[in-house]
Amino acid sequence: MRVRTDTIGRVAVLAVLADDAAPVIAAAKGFRVVTGHVGTMDLQKVIAAIETAARREGFINTEYAEEHALYHATIEALHGVGRGQLALGSVLRTVALRFALVRGPRMPGDHTTWLAVALYGTIGQPIKGNEHEVVGLGVSHL
Repeated sequence: MRVRTDTIGRVAVLAVLADDAAPVIAAAKGFRVVTGHVGTMDLQKVIAAIETAARREGFINTEYAEEHALYHATIEALHGVGRGQLALGSVLRTVALRFALVRGPRMPGDHTTWLAVALYGTIGQPIKGNEHEVVGLGVSHL
């Protein structure tokens, strides 16, 4: 299977949707990819899980600009997951999400650095069987 790695957003979405992200990551030349998962009713825990994975894997450094770019890409992706709402537990919703963080050029030939956050999983009432699939993507310039 040939994996196209045209843009940072495409790499992020493919990595988060793949059951085994290893082939996507291997084919994503010029990109740095970190994956993980989180399940919670607390929006802050989703943000914290993504930031923790990014720091633990050396995906971002401690400069404010990098933390800020990651935060904005995460919030943008969460808008997709929540269909515009940034609320979970307060409106009795829970999520189970996989995430992929991608760092690199926005597209081939670009010499700038960008961050992408892709989220895929389920959202719904905190009752098993009452959830549905969601996906979100956020991209931010460094």
